[in-house]
Amino acid sequence: MAARVDSRRLPGASLFGDAPGAILDVRLADGDDAARLVDAWTSASRLLLRELGWDGGDLASRRSGNDLSLFLPAPGDCLYAATEVNETAWAAASGDASAIDEALPELRRAVDDERKPAWSALSDEAARRGVAFVADGEALSVGMGQGSLTYAVSGLPAPDEVPWARVHDVPVAMVTGTNGKSTTVRMLGAVASAAGRCAGLSTTDGLAVGGVAIGSGDYSGPEGARRILRDPRVDVAILETARGGIQRRGLVVPRVDAAAVTNIAEDHLGEFGIHDLDDIADVKMVVARAVKPSGTLVLNADDPILRARAAASPTRVAWFSLADAERLLDVGRVPAAFGGAAKHNVANAMAAALLARALGFPEGAVADGLASFRSRRDDNPGRLNVIPLGGATLLIDYAHNPHGMDALVDVARTLDAARRLLVVGQAGDRDDEAIRALVRAAFRLRPDAVVVKEMTGYLRGRPEGEIPRLIEDELKRLGADPASIVHAGSEVEAAQWALSWARPGDLLVLTTHASRGEVFDLIDRLERARWRAGAPLPV
Repeated sequence: MAARVDSRRLPGASLFGDAPGAILDVRLADGDDAARLVDAWTSASRLLLRELGWDGGDLASRRSGNDLSLFLPAPGDCLYAATEVNETAWAAASGDASAIDEALPELRRAVDDERKPAWSALSDEAARRGVAFVADGEALSVGMGQGSLTYAVSGLPAPDEVPWARVHDVPVAMVTGTNGKSTTVRMLGAVASAAGRCAGLSTTDGLAVGGVAIGSGDYSGPEGARRILRDPRVDVAILETARGGIQRRGLVVPRVDAAAVTNIAEDHLGEFGIHDLDDIADVKMVVARAVKPSGTLVLNADDPILRARAAASPTRVAWFSLADAERLLDVGRVPAAFGGAAKHNVANAMAAALLARALGFPEGAVADGLASFRSRRDDNPGRLNVIPLGGATLLIDYAHNPHGMDALVDVARTLDAARRLLVVGQAGDRDDEAIRALVRAAFRLRPDAVVVKEMTGYLRGRPEGEIPRLIEDELKRLGADPASIVHAGSEVEAAQWALSWARPGDLLVLTTHASRGEVFDLIDRLERARWRAGAPLPV
């Protein structure tokens, strides 16, 4: 029998359109008649929506493999109640004949308790005036950045009490894709700075306004976007827009001036009904629907899936490709490109340049911004950071899927080294084959030593030790000397082992994720102690 997996609010534009609503994720069992279940859920939902007076939107469903997602539209100020409505419809569809009659009185009470007339009035007025409306459970804002006003939900003004003359939007760009999102956002931020603009950036690693960090952690979802869009200093917003945020909550704003999809590659398969590259592309291309008619969608022409998807998009498309060239500046002037060896950063730079054009930045600022952007901890933490340390060289990167690991290894192989060491690990939400594919990409480096790290905060239901054993098994299958493989219980322990192994002239390739800050702290302590490779690590 089909089982309910997740029920959640969906306040923003999503796979199911621009309307807010609730989404129910269901795992079908073998033998389930999916079409019959969807029909039954649709009938139950329509009845409930009529009873509640919510019959103005379109129901939708989406199936991938045995995963079924059911979307029920609802007013944006009643989304908690909407999840209960959706769950009731599913209960009725699953055979509970009395579910609707029993639930309706409580559902009406839940809707009445949650309804916020002042919220709806401001939303409607913002839409009439053509300015953004950004809301969450605690606050809502009208306008963006320098033109935004934010109010607590508990004390909302009437529309005629808002000083609308002060309210306006700022240019917004969204960047999504499997890899390269954070780097492209930061490159575009450097261009904005060169153009004299105060850019607000949200990324996987934190928030920044005008080049100053204002928050650390993963802010590639709705929370990060809201914070940037509400900051009164921001005159252009550049938002990393990750798959998870799109699926869990949708887009924070339904219309943007420009959006980029850097690439489509396997990652996070099995989550929220995502099973293959087409599913990934469906999610990533939600940002394409958000681009204004006058805006620009930036796509990677070297990605066959994106080439195919562009044909169905009515949005104006600007393409970037490693196969063609429009001279802007020499690759050698872009430090993050490593003289062209970091082809993925050449692609990221081209995506940033096209986004910059779409936002109206002058060509000189584009060239100056890209030339100023370096693969350093300050500019792009954890992305191709080359750090000389005690006679050895460290290459630190976020590579966490085969596509990203291939790019990292391509660069690492161009760096001179007496010996090479690689630290590798993986989160537990990838299937076995995806983990083995990561190892195959990594082993192209032909490392002299491999440190297999446990990622205890990312086991995602797997027992401790399972993923390291799988990685070691694949390394041995590829021909790695068993004596060259060691295990570490954490990223920091892996970095310590690598540094203890190092001798002058060695290259240490450290993939770091959750504990990158601690690894950088370790490096800083060694630099201050003037540690030399081959010497014991100071206590």
